[in-house]
Amino acid sequence: MNFIPRFLARPAALAAMSFALLLGVSSCSTASRVGVTNDFDHAVNFRAFKTWAWYPQQPSDTEGGPAKGYESFLDKRMRASVSAEMARKGLTEVEQSPDIYVAYSARVEDKQQVSPYYNGLGYPYGYGYGYYGRGMQSVSQYKAGTVVIDIIDARRKELAWRGTGQAQVDQNTINEAETVRIVNGILSTYPPQGNNARR
Repeated sequence: MNFIPRFLARPAALAAMSFALLLGVSSCSTASRVGVTNDFDHAVNFRAFKTWAWYPQQPSDTEGGPAKGYESFLDKRMRASVSAEMARKGLTEVEQSPDIYVAYSARVEDKQQVSPYYNGLGYPYGYGYGYYGRGMQSVSQYKAGTVVIDIIDARRKELAWRGTGQAQVDQNTINEAETVRIVNGILSTYPPQGNNARR
């Protein structure tokens, strides 16, 4: 009579252990990963842009710094990270008559991630064992920092390129290391490459 409970308990223990290991590995990789997307005007010759400046009407960031007449910590981090990355790309920051303007927005939001328990056999735990464990899911809460960087053609006064990056963050703001990681991830895709970008 004890055979069935022992039979069911063994996969359950293995499933719990496998899930714990999987969660540990995935949480580390998720925390360091930046999801990046971008879009751009295919008619723009990005190679012609040599100078840049901050957009004169920069919107307030998630901490409201510029709107209050001073720079927030996040605004300082964003400006330092963008400036360093633009310099690495050979673009010169100027005070007047730039080729492009740069603007950004940043926010932190609460997110949820739903993952099924796995039994280590390649399918969610519960399948193949009758009703036991069916529908078991893990719901984890985390904070996501989202940064949008816009590049505006100064001559045409039109959006030329937009990059978006999102990553898991530890607090209600984006710290210095996270800011550098997200900004570098976004601007790694600028200027656009391939046949769609004019040379």
